[in-house]
Amino acid sequence: MKEKRWHLLPQPSTQKEIEIIASLCQELGITEDLAILLWQRGVENFEQAKLFFRPSLENLHDPFLMKDMEVALERLEKALATNEQIVIYGDYDVDGTTAVALVYGFLSQYHSKILHYNPDRYKEGYGISKTGIDWAKEKDTTLIIALDCGIKSIETIEYAKTKGIDFIICDHHEPGEELPAAVAVLDPKRKDCSYPFKELTGNGVGFKLLTAFCLKREIPLEDLYNFLDLAMVSIASDIVPIIGENRILAHYGLKKMNTNPRTGLKALKEVSGFQGDMSIENVVFTIGPRINAAGRIKHATAAVKLLLSDDYKEAVDFAHEIQAHNTERRTHDSRITEEALAMIQKDEWLLNEAKSTVLFREDWHKGVIGIVASRCIEHHYRPTVIFTKTKDGYAAGSARSVSGFNLYEAIESCSHLLEQYGGHMHAAGMTIPIGQIDSFRLAFDEVVRQNISNELLTPQIDVDIEIKLETISPKFYRIMQQMGPFGPKNMRPVFKTKGLSLASDPRVLKEKHLKLEVLEKETGITFTALGFGMKEEFHDRLVKANTFEMVYSIEENTFRGQSNLQLFIKDVKF
Repeated sequence: MKEKRWHLLPQPSTQKEIEIIASLCQELGITEDLAILLWQRGVENFEQAKLFFRPSLENLHDPFLMKDMEVALERLEKALATNEQIVIYGDYDVDGTTAVALVYGFLSQYHSKILHYNPDRYKEGYGISKTGIDWAKEKDTTLIIALDCGIKSIETIEYAKTKGIDFIICDHHEPGEELPAAVAVLDPKRKDCSYPFKELTGNGVGFKLLTAFCLKREIPLEDLYNFLDLAMVSIASDIVPIIGENRILAHYGLKKMNTNPRTGLKALKEVSGFQGDMSIENVVFTIGPRINAAGRIKHATAAVKLLLSDDYKEAVDFAHEIQAHNTERRTHDSRITEEALAMIQKDEWLLNEAKSTVLFREDWHKGVIGIVASRCIEHHYRPTVIFTKTKDGYAAGSARSVSGFNLYEAIESCSHLLEQYGGHMHAAGMTIPIGQIDSFRLAFDEVVRQNISNELLTPQIDVDIEIKLETISPKFYRIMQQMGPFGPKNMRPVFKTKGLSLASDPRVLKEKHLKLEVLEKETGITFTALGFGMKEEFHDRLVKANTFEMVYSIEENTFRGQSNLQLFIKDVKF
């Protein structure tokens, strides 16, 4: 594994900042360490702290601030008034499937002529497909609401117009220079959209459309808030910043997930074997991959049916089907990752000279190439694109970035070689003629080489503050937990502690994990620390070390009714 860089986040240094910390300590009755954590998250006074610790749905923005919202609502109301056939069309990933379940599930209470559709990942690919439009036309559809896709579907939306089908687009991806000729294009990333929050998911944009619908019809917003567990799953799984509106939606969505989740999510959680309350991290690693697996292995419609089901027995059957897809997905994922890493090892240029990784094999499973790109980055930390053959001489590619590097802009620079592409800073997808892959590999690497620093090619761990182990107490942890939900731009706090040693020999768990009793020499305090997958890297060095320093997060472990705080190791330096 590549050695990691520890980056200490900004600390209060000016007189004004020091006074803010002192004021927070006094007004909130908290320690300086907790005040610094709050200040790093933009909290500088009592009122801001109140808003931060008590997220309120009343602080969501007015949906009519979004460009085209009025015209979108007008077209939707016309469709309902004249009893038009409507299709809710969504992408095949978690964001797209939860968005379809949310918008279809809510609007079907007010309109009977409504259908839902998710494209086949392998036969139709990403975005609005002609196949989907033809299917909608067969059903006499005159309005399609597209969720988590459509912002780049210029040709297919023109095609839909020839079929007499209008579109309302609810997307959150970066638009191109030209917008599709839809009746309304709802996307906060539009250059001409002044909506205050730019980081909504596709599901979130659909949620704003429904909010406007409720306000116009004077429907109690509480009816819509019953769907917030779906909004939360999309926020967690799409790895968007959990700040602003996303943090409010995620907070209330988690609350619903942990008290009264919809039938499908309850069944999925049970079938996965997860017990207890879920955090955003739990949703990312437990719920998200299973919903995604439906579209990766077979068809995303199975996930939508699960999320829409009101019958628990039926939902459990759907959940078992999706669980089987997830098991198959993991098998493909492991095999292809091994093959990809072996290809890198055999290629001298890729291994030692390239600033990016671009790999292609005809037989790789298209449904897992995005996951494989992420796995490759864990071993070879650089922007990565994984291609596999589709049909008609084309290859589909899935790309992932390293922290701080704009992947979308790099791919856009190579767009002359691509058939189509889309995505954002951290992840993207594309289609390319197979004969152009070698040219793309060289062009992409050159763009990365010109725009990435050596610093960005070294994995970075952001450290919030340096503390002593004596700082950690149940009260400290309880207040820290209220800073959640944690996720991008509001990560679970990471701490650094120096002057540690082992209180006893390290234990090895399942041949690859470490369980340590760490002792802070200065205070004599010990804590249990867990290092997942760290046996090979750190066991022998820890045994030989006199002292070491560690970066870690804090978690609560409950076993047989007893709870205690544990440290989850991020990295160790000697």
